[in-house]
Amino acid sequence: MGGLIFSEIALEWIQGEALKDMRILAFLSAVIFLAGCVAFQVAGDVQKGRMELLYGDPGVALAHFQRAAESNPEYRLNYSLVREGVWTYVGRAYYNQGKMAEARKALERARTQDSHDSLAALYLGLALAREGDRRRGLREIETGLRGLAEWLDYLRWYHPDGRFWDPTSQLRSEIQKDLDMISGKDVHWPGLISNGEWLGRMLEEEIERAHEDKMRDRERRDRRRRSVLNHSSR
Repeated sequence: MGGLIFSEIALEWIQGEALKDMRILAFLSAVIFLAGCVAFQVAGDVQKGRMELLYGDPGVALAHFQRAAESNPEYRLNYSLVREGVWTYVGRAYYNQGKMAEARKALERARTQDSHDSLAALYLGLALAREGDRRRGLREIETGLRGLAEWLDYLRWYHPDGRFWDPTSQLRSEIQKDLDMISGKDVHWPGLISNGEWLGRMLEEEIERAHEDKMRDRERRDRRRRSVLNHSSR
């Protein structure tokens, strides 16, 4: 009799623990699902913002970037080799609207979060220069340009996807021209600012070009592989 009661108690305990485990598993599954939904939404907002920044309305771009930053303030572009955080995008959207004080604050936050975000340094320097702080602006612009030059060189020599980036070396050439101007101490500010803005836009477009070139290269290799397999099976 005692053994039967003990067995019933043990069974109830096991069932209770199993139910508890099922509830924990369901909770964790829900958390993972929601986290995935948030990450997908953030990435979508950033991509929509990028397209507006390049080809549309910087005000609309800003709304997308701000929503992404509220959901994940540490987000970085996740399908590209470029180290560009969400606060860099917020700052660039403000910059393109001519709101330099707001741009500077966002870009300073981006620089604090990631000191290797060279586009944040470049645009921070441009914003500072437009506000009148040319001494600090020049230092940030130079930091950004050198960081981008080193990054492009690293891709070319050490990264397997480097062949898809700046294949004509146009970006490298323009960066070097600006660095030569800065080192010569005879800075033509309108030209430097204009070149910096051009470079930022071209790098953003290069993200899309490099991604598309990589996808086309993968498709060509897949077609060749299928052709070889089909030929060998005959």
